[in-house]
Amino acid sequence: MNARNLLTKAPPYEVEEGIRRLGKNLRTARLRRNLTIALVAQKIGTGPRAVMDAEKGKLSTGIAVYAALLWTYGLLHPFQDLADPATDSAGLALDQLGGRERARTFKGLDNDF
Repeated sequence: MNARNLLTKAPPYEVEEGIRRLGKNLRTARLRRNLTIALVAQKIGTGPRAVMDAEKGKLSTGIAVYAALLWTYGLLHPFQDLADPATDSAGLALDQLGGRERARTFKGLDNDF
């Protein structure tokens, strides 16, 4: 099983619950605006199935669908602030110890001859 399948079939509990909650919140936002699934799908340029899957919190639904739905409902601003380096306290603390521009794996010397 490849990593993508593992993530969608057995995700960390917090990830699964977070996506499921986002889906419920998106459904609530759509209903409060009295919008149909078909209308929202047309606005974001996708089919109704993608909107329904996002509202169910399906892990296989692309992040672009979730972001487009947030945009449609005027809720994109908080999404844009996710993982902001300026508010990442753990990352800022680690950066003080010697920040990096790029992550690398040290391969060391190979003793196999």
